[in-house]
Amino acid sequence: MILSSMFVIAVPELERSAVFYRDALGFAVREIGDPGWRLFVRDGCRIMAGECPDALPAAQLGDHSYFAYLVVDDVDAEHARAAAHGAEILKPPRDEPWGMREVALRTVDGHRLMIGQDLEAPSSQGVAR
Repeated sequence: MILSSMFVIAVPELERSAVFYRDALGFAVREIGDPGWRLFVRDGCRIMAGECPDALPAAQLGDHSYFAYLVVDDVDAEHARAAAHGAEILKPPRDEPWGMREVALRTVDGHRLMIGQDLEAPSSQGVAR
């Protein structure tokens, strides 16, 4: 039985990433006892970010730079917040034939993230699949 999941990403500048995840995506930033790591927390999502200045930049990974698909209750609000804080929007919000309204963005570190809203689900309820 899987009880939860967390994403783990390498970032070149941890403080820059922390500001982006806090301001553009609404995550709380937590120390975890190691100065080279931070935990970004929002609702049921956890992202562990490790500072790896010599790692291959995520933007150079092409299609492999997607690391998460977050299901939210209001994709348009997420898009507005991210865009207001300078996130690079790769795909503006749009309804897809598979029943999701989606927006794609690139983080300050070059990772790509898809955010979707289930068009069939009540807006006040999270979706678990």
